Amino acid sequence: MELYDQVLEAVQAIQTRTSLKPEVGVILGSGLGDLATEIAEPAIVPYTDIPHFARSTVIGHAGRLIIGLLENVPVVAMQGRFHLYEGYPLQVLTLPVRVMRQLGAHTLIVTNAAGGVNPAYRPGDFMLIRDHINMPGLAGANPLLGPNDERFGERFPALANAYSAQLRALAHSIAASSPEIMLHEGVYTMVGGPNYETGAELRFLRAVGTDAVGMSTVPEVIVARHAGMQVLGLSLITNTATGNETGEVNHAEVLAAADAVRPGFAALVRGIVREIPRLTTTS
Repeated sequence: MELYDQVLEAVQAIQTRTSLKPEVGVILGSGLGDLATEIAEPAIVPYTDIPHFARSTVIGHAGRLIIGLLENVPVVAMQGRFHLYEGYPLQVLTLPVRVMRQLGAHTLIVTNAAGGVNPAYRPGDFMLIRDHINMPGLAGANPLLGPNDERFGERFPALANAYSAQLRALAHSIAASSPEIMLHEGVYTMVGGPNYETGAELRFLRAVGTDAVGMSTVPEVIVARHAGMQVLGLSLITNTATGNETGEVNHAEVLAAADAVRPGFAALVRGIVREIPRLTTTS
């Protein structure tokens, strides 16, 4: 079965649960899935009930699609994502983004937990993604490999401005009204994982311009831009990752850091979502 047909089957299965047409898609990263509980009038669809969806296998990823209202804006949220290190092909990993687009979402907010390679970053800070470095992609792992289906997008999508400057400006304005939020802006580098990086790798990543490092996000962004969606990327800095640390990071630490900033994260994303309709009507 062609990928396009798989997407349509998934969309049809979801539409049997709700008639709401989402405007914004949200991907909730490690430990950040609790925001989904703030979605009003939710239709909750386990990934197991959606044809061609993969399964979340990582702690902190609930594995549910939630469609409802956030700040009175129709949204579709992934409460848990898929990762390259789980063994999924990139076309499978990114299929939910194509489904979000077919459901009606024109904007994607993608979040993740990341290590702070920039020494100025502290656990609990947030970073807007201004640009990214796709380490797997530079080695040939790209969700757009293979024949291009023009129904999804053009053959050679440009990524020079992958992350919307307008949405980043909006996020900064929301963060400025919340003193408890420290919001940076920088470059996110995706690595394959699942192991955490060596000290030498982290020092290399900093030398080439990395501010935060993680194991997700970039494939979804590529597919979203291929489909013409506007993208906002947001990293939660869960640990320092400068390459000079004496201790070792672990996944429990990542989840604990996410848990500590849940109110600030929820306030920031809610504020952004609330203003997106205004941006789309004035742009």
